[in-house]
Amino acid sequence: MNPTARGDAGVATVWAALAVVAILGIVLAAIDLGAAVAARHRAEAAADLAALAAAAEAARGQEPACERARRTAELTGGRMRRCALIGWDAQVEVTISRRLRLLGPADAHARARAGPAPIQDRASLDPTGVTTARPGIEAAP
Repeated sequence: MNPTARGDAGVATVWAALAVVAILGIVLAAIDLGAAVAARHRAEAAADLAALAAAAEAARGQEPACERARRTAELTGGRMRRCALIGWDAQVEVTISRRLRLLGPADAHARARAGPAPIQDRASLDPTGVTTARPGIEAAP
């Protein structure tokens, strides 16, 4: 074959190299997506635990409650962004920082609230605080 002749010899190698690069990019993007989802779940778990810890200290006031929530968030790998004790409800916001391969550093944020459940129908409570059956509704055995 004449070396000066033009043809498509070697084109398959170029296409194969492009396909490998494209597949590698897709794999890296999938890994980053999985890491971002995992960071989001970790942030949600850290926020839930921090809110529960703050609610457990609610009787002592906002300072001790938020300090316990901060420690709990740090122990779970997070960073406390906000903590507020509103009545008996503890509301917290936690951030988890993660380094992604393609996008670089990224933060996952989550909020959580913990406290006593709201009472919908105070008439259904007896003096001991135990829920009783209302007229027309049978109590569970």
